[in-house]
Amino acid sequence: MMGAYLGIDTSNYTTSIALVDENGKLIANLKKLLPVKEGERGLRQSDAVFNHVKNIPELIARAKEYFGEYKILGVGVSCRPRNQEGSYMPCFLVGEALAEGISASLGAPLYKLSHQCGHIMAAVFSSGCENILKEKFAALHISGGTTELVRVEYINGAFSAELVGETADLNAGQVIDRIGVMLGLSFPAGRELEKLAVMNEKKIPKRKIVCRDMKINFSGLENMAAELYRATSDKSLVAAFVFECIGNAISDMCDQYVEKYSSDEFVFAGGVMSNKIIRAKLESRFRAHFAEPEFSADNAVGIADIARRTNLKEK
Repeated sequence: MMGAYLGIDTSNYTTSIALVDENGKLIANLKKLLPVKEGERGLRQSDAVFNHVKNIPELIARAKEYFGEYKILGVGVSCRPRNQEGSYMPCFLVGEALAEGISASLGAPLYKLSHQCGHIMAAVFSSGCENILKEKFAALHISGGTTELVRVEYINGAFSAELVGETADLNAGQVIDRIGVMLGLSFPAGRELEKLAVMNEKKIPKRKIVCRDMKINFSGLENMAAELYRATSDKSLVAAFVFECIGNAISDMCDQYVEKYSSDEFVFAGGVMSNKIIRAKLESRFRAHFAEPEFSADNAVGIADIARRTNLKEK
């Protein structure tokens, strides 16, 4: 019987379970979004925990069909947002409890990891840039809950991440969702806002988002987008404006990294990085490695693969 590694991730908006086999081939990538009420811009942690508890039985039932074909050699779980002391969110406790139970019942080793490291490995996994793991590299994790540029070192199956750039206020995904809800879109709003943006045929106003010392100020973008919508009533133009500004700000952050570290190679992870407009801008300027869209949004594939790599190093 072939072996496999189980990954579990219970983020603020998605319940995820994944399986990769011992050779690193993806077996299953199972996900279920947590429901957000119409017009709301996020979830309270208590609601996230409750909905993860409701989602877990369904996902385990879907994953169960694979358990008879594979021996589970290890279990990985995201139990904190980042690899930093004090990094904590209650929603990850659900996945951690599930992983501990499965690990104990199967006698398989348990690997407690961070959500951010899972995103970075998912990007490496799906983009095929594994050679980048041999030395320190730059990774951007950009989502609704995070806007960070980290200098990463991969050692014995684990990531050591030094924070070198971040948002000074709102996260990029937060701004996208807030503006999307303002325009009457459902939360999360990224995909719908992108569909609007590609329809735009008008000239996009040139406005600058401040980025100094690899720190971005996104809060002003929400106000600028609201002003543009009041002046034009054009949702497509506003959407295109938002992604243009975010793409330029991320480019500025990367330029500043290149100037400091003399490397123009980046791994881009997180839900915002599935945006084709921003991706095209970054690919035209840097040596860029992107997660495929299904691996950009929250998932447990990277967590499963880190568990695999760590377990193989221990043998």
